[in-house]
Amino acid sequence: VTTAEIDAATEKFILEHKAIPLFKGVQGEVPFPASTCISVNEQIVHGIPGPRQLKEGDIVSIDIGCKVNGWCGDAAVTHPVGKIDARKQRLLDVTEGALRLAIELIPKYKMWSQIAKEMERYVRRAGFSVVEGLVGHGIGREMWEEPQVPNYYTVQYEALGDFELKPGLVIAVEPMVN
Repeated sequence: VTTAEIDAATEKFILEHKAIPLFKGVQGEVPFPASTCISVNEQIVHGIPGPRQLKEGDIVSIDIGCKVNGWCGDAAVTHPVGKIDARKQRLLDVTEGALRLAIELIPKYKMWSQIAKEMERYVRRAGFSVVEGLVGHGIGREMWEEPQVPNYYTVQYEALGDFELKPGLVIAVEPMVN
């Protein structure tokens, strides 16, 4: 299957359920042309679906954003295509582990930077690195809201704006691992 075929099926599903795909048309150098971001292998995020055909051994991330009844949702999953080598599987496991760690720690800490530090430590101890410069975000009536949600610790938290974890806050935690 091609990444364009996955995008077309996903867009059809979103529209059949009376939702609005949120990525299509997002302004950049050119408007984003698809309902999903599909990133394969070396692509980190924001891959544009197209004629690329998936093959055994690939890893594919599918990121979907939509709005239903005035509220936004954002979810991404990464899956192997058939059998993958042990290092790729370890990458998937560590990335998933970083997300699960964040979910586990959210009720135990007061500030996001404490969790980001633990996520980064987890990833580095596993022999991988975190992607810096791309972050998660708040989400609600709009897709991309404050606060910014980095998956790594930085001394520049003042610039990014560390934030308190409190009831009612909805965030998209998006670990990205190399």
